[in-house]
Amino acid sequence: MSSQTTAGGRSGLDGYFKITERGSTVATEIRGGIVTFFTMGYIVVLNPLILGYATDVDGKYLGGGSEPNLAAIAAGTALVAGVLTILMGVVANYPLALAAGLGLNAFVAFAIASQMTWADAMGLVVIEGVIILVLVLTGFRTAVFHAVPTSLKTAISVGIGLFIALIGFVDAGFVARIPDAANTTVPVQLGATGVLTGWPVVVFAFGMVLVIALWVRKIKGAILISIVVTTILALVVDALGADKGWSLNEPAFPDDVFDTPHFDTLGHFSLLGSFDSIGVVSTLLLIFTLMLADFFDTMGTMTAIGAEAGLLDEDGVPPNTERILVVDSIAAAAGGAGGVSSNTSYIESAAGVGEGARTGVASVVTGVLFLLTILIAPLVEMIPSEAAVPALVLVGFLMMQQVREIDWADLEIAIPAFLTIVLMPFTYSISVGIGAGFIAYVVIKLVVGKAAKVHPLLWLVAASFVIYFAIDPITRVLT
Repeated sequence: MSSQTTAGGRSGLDGYFKITERGSTVATEIRGGIVTFFTMGYIVVLNPLILGYATDVDGKYLGGGSEPNLAAIAAGTALVAGVLTILMGVVANYPLALAAGLGLNAFVAFAIASQMTWADAMGLVVIEGVIILVLVLTGFRTAVFHAVPTSLKTAISVGIGLFIALIGFVDAGFVARIPDAANTTVPVQLGATGVLTGWPVVVFAFGMVLVIALWVRKIKGAILISIVVTTILALVVDALGADKGWSLNEPAFPDDVFDTPHFDTLGHFSLLGSFDSIGVVSTLLLIFTLMLADFFDTMGTMTAIGAEAGLLDEDGVPPNTERILVVDSIAAAAGGAGGVSSNTSYIESAAGVGEGARTGVASVVTGVLFLLTILIAPLVEMIPSEAAVPALVLVGFLMMQQVREIDWADLEIAIPAFLTIVLMPFTYSISVGIGAGFIAYVVIKLVVGKAAKVHPLLWLVAASFVIYFAIDPITRVLT
């Protein structure tokens, strides 16, 4: 820590990151950064599983070759996430971590790479990131954010809270999708068979009870303590051979703690190849789809994090908004250049905020841990999702509390807010919830004769989301 002090008398580190000003401490920031890493470190394991087993139009796997290259994808995932998360902390001073975006990576793997080579697909991600960066630098992205009514921003935060709680329950196996073959119209159920089965679910339930108990007792480090203790329980359960049905990774202690990194995916992209592969119109439509999802996911996420941390101003705007969006846009392009799909801000950062993180120091800690993961990936794989996701359920509750700030008696805002909130978990997509809410808001204002009160940018955004929702029929018509 620097021995120099700022004009206000605080040390250089404290002055730069405004630790004391935001009501935090270095220890709290470190703890929050660690918790954020533990709740989203799964992406180092999950991203390779999503990208690594998909083949491109030539039947090749990401990174080249005729066999999956999971180790290289994992190393690239950790590298890009680490560098960009540190950048977020240092440049934007915001407790927000970034990594390969879930949903976006699946779209790249199964909807884009199937039509072209992996290099061409990652080139599209780079182009999309550059376009969003231009929109930020010209002020357009920030202007759109300011045009959104405060109540809709609140609804976005609440919807994301429900969404990440659902993610937690699903990843733990507490909630499961009913197989397509089942003779029912019910989409989800309790457990895999309608009842809770298996020791992994017991481990999750233990973690859930523990984190709630610690939280209501106001124990510092409640989330981190619960993750560590629950991981130890998971290791014991697995060692006894009681159950092997873990959701993402088995919590067995690794044979090798350290691993030699390989970065075969880095630089594996082609900017213009897709235009030759599938034509200009199809390429532009794919870029538009990627861009719209990326454009609004981060706006919702940074608002939710700011609300939970108490960092928003009276208009619901986070500090250093433009810097946050610049780093996030660079992350999108960097993910494509790194060959690991678009990187975006993670709502799991709310877990660290729940532990008290309020500044970019937490992001720096999370980023450093991602970089260390390149060498010690086996240790990260040891933590099962069942031990980490109880934190997401708790944070979902914390974010849900903001719902009281919405005026439910005003139908002109209540209905769009409702659609925003429920469609995020129901469709498993932040962008869908935001889009439905924006469209509903504009339509209702038009119907009640208040169209003039709608910000011009919201008309443009709503129209863009109409195109987004209708992208499939539009693609069929134009191609």
